[in-house]
Amino acid sequence: MSKNIAIIGGGIIGLCSAYYLIKDGHKVTIIDKSSLDSGASYINAGYLCPGHIIPLAAPGIIKQGIKWMFNSSSPLYIEPRINIEFFKWMYAFYKSCTDKHVINSIPGILNLSLLSQDLLQEIKDENNFKFHYEKKGLLMLCKTEKAMLHEEHTVKLAIENGLVAKMINKSEIKQLEPDVEIDSIGGAYFKCDHHSTPGEFMSVLKEFLLRKGVRIFKNTLVDNFVLEGEKIKGIFFDGQHMEFDEYVFAAGPWTNYLCNKIGVKLLLQAGKGYAMNVCEETKINLPAILVESKCAITPMNGFTRFSGTMEIASINNNNIRRNRVDAIANSACSYYPNLKINEDVRSKAAFGLRAISADGLPYIGRSTKIKNIVIATGHNMTGWSMSTGTGKLVSDFVSEKPPSIDTSFYNPERKF
Repeated sequence: MSKNIAIIGGGIIGLCSAYYLIKDGHKVTIIDKSSLDSGASYINAGYLCPGHIIPLAAPGIIKQGIKWMFNSSSPLYIEPRINIEFFKWMYAFYKSCTDKHVINSIPGILNLSLLSQDLLQEIKDENNFKFHYEKKGLLMLCKTEKAMLHEEHTVKLAIENGLVAKMINKSEIKQLEPDVEIDSIGGAYFKCDHHSTPGEFMSVLKEFLLRKGVRIFKNTLVDNFVLEGEKIKGIFFDGQHMEFDEYVFAAGPWTNYLCNKIGVKLLLQAGKGYAMNVCEETKINLPAILVESKCAITPMNGFTRFSGTMEIASINNNNIRRNRVDAIANSACSYYPNLKINEDVRSKAAFGLRAISADGLPYIGRSTKIKNIVIATGHNMTGWSMSTGTGKLVSDFVSEKPPSIDTSFYNPERKF
């Protein structure tokens, strides 16, 4: 049965949800507070990385986060603030940082990531879309033995779960990257991981959706909802009232704002990440993560992107911390000694806000309190990696079809 669907959020999750909803025969309207040309969906590292099987909520992260809390240029910076929702999220996050949680989370992370890889290739092939997408794998570069031990643990888990990954030494890094000097003692190579240029896929997807009749309201803030029993009857935005059969909440960290308006509780925080692009030739061929500094290097179509850091801060904090931008650039130049990231590049750094769940797994599914919403947010640092799969699951829920994979991991109302 065809339904009239409103998707609140025009980032990668919202667009992928729209793609599969129209494929299933539904009518779709997208509403977004931005101009749909910036934010996390455009400035991310572009990874499709099933090799990232360890959730953000893992043993040691709280201890490390406390150490870094008073250093605003650290890879993980938690902005101290007095806020009840932040305290609740922190407590749930703290409880999730266990070995048991890591092991139990792996199937949920892996299944959605692998599904998303398959679906992205399928979307590309079925529609003859032209966008950059490569399957070269991902390097994890280390400068210390401690980092190497951490990667050994991750590689072991990856292999046990059927992924193609291995530890590599300095000479093997040179074989993989013969044209660029890298200062690293070794690391890991996840052959299972892919990379892309995010802006290209976002562009072709928006054009496709518009051709298929999807209405898109840009720079439009949702003002309020009209509730009738256990359902949303209508929505107020941009000075008008409209009614839909179902509502998809895919607004990244702003999903909390929507949920609060209808009495649905969701433990979610905003995580700010930064990125800058070097358009000059860097000779970097493979995407890489600099393990100690948590920075990502991605050779994209026509430029190389340098991104990273996680800043858990107020959703209204739109400041670009120059010390964090410099930390990314300086770290990249440390691992790639011949690399130059000049002042012009640094001054044009952009940021995006990622939706950080309380246990490192996304929230995807229906609410038991409000029957006609589907929540799709909380993907942490892997929103791009899980995007197409999430969009497919959203349409599965709306179309009342058996889900493509087990969705119990992503229950928005799970207990912590």
